[in-house]
Amino acid sequence: MKKIGKQTIKFDNPPTITECASIVGPKESQGPLAKYFDQTLNDEFWGEKTWEKAESKIIKETVNTVISKSGIPSEKIDCCFAGDLLNQCISSSFGLRELSIPFFGVFGACSTFVESMALSAIAVESFAENALCATSSHFCSAEKQFRFPLELGNQRPPTSQWTVTGSGAAIISKNGTGPFITHITPGKIVDMGIKDANNMGAAMAPAFADSLITHLKDTGRSPSYYDAIISGDLGHIGKELSIDIAKSQGYNIKPNYNDCGVLIFDKTKQDTHSGGSGCACCGTVFSGYLFKQLKEKKIKKLLLIATGALMNSTSSQQGESIPGIAHAISIEM
Repeated sequence: MKKIGKQTIKFDNPPTITECASIVGPKESQGPLAKYFDQTLNDEFWGEKTWEKAESKIIKETVNTVISKSGIPSEKIDCCFAGDLLNQCISSSFGLRELSIPFFGVFGACSTFVESMALSAIAVESFAENALCATSSHFCSAEKQFRFPLELGNQRPPTSQWTVTGSGAAIISKNGTGPFITHITPGKIVDMGIKDANNMGAAMAPAFADSLITHLKDTGRSPSYYDAIISGDLGHIGKELSIDIAKSQGYNIKPNYNDCGVLIFDKTKQDTHSGGSGCACCGTVFSGYLFKQLKEKKIKKLLLIATGALMNSTSSQQGESIPGIAHAISIEM
């Protein structure tokens, strides 16, 4: 493992993504990627009394599913990196408290899944044989914490996005047949002064473009090197902004670029405005859809860049701007 360029890490022995699992809520199960998820739910509560407990159950069952699918006993998983959107990351810590695996709580907002994968890859390259990464989000619990109670019935502006209800999990191993994590480019905080909490795509797009261009410069690659460049949850508005920003810097990403928040919902039929968002947006789309595309070699070279808005409800109420972050991982089959 060594640093190349400004902020990219290249793995000498690329860790392999052994297995993935995903569980999604009812709205996601009506979207265009429904057939790729391991389990779909009929309602947001899943038999629990609160949305927060439901989210904890979702990440717990997703982790149990990925461990079962991998065939690797939990005793042979050396560490777990997980996080979510709720205060103090209670969904992951409560949901995984019975796991008995060394636990690192991670917060990167909606970039958490790729951040967890990157940290898992570093762990595997150094001391671990197997590492687990997971994340979750829930539309109802996120709306309650960050915006307005659902009972209030507030109208959503066209720039708003729909937080994905679900969880994605992956096991990263020292040995395996791929897909392999070859490079990671940790992002740096980028704040362009956006203050609208209902326009996350605009707040995060500059961070995405920064990490993308830094990765390409560090590796000496062009966008065409990758079969697909996928962002985490910029949505329709953030996606178009990212294309424009990259173009202004001399990079044409339009032919092979898409966004998990665009892929997971049908904007017209499902009335999700600017698309999907949340930790589980990237987590479920990768664990469900993209991982299978890699295994089937329909995608052989993937650059996955998850984006996050590093704010909370207090900072928004106090008029603070929204800092963005974007972490990138290069995956090859």
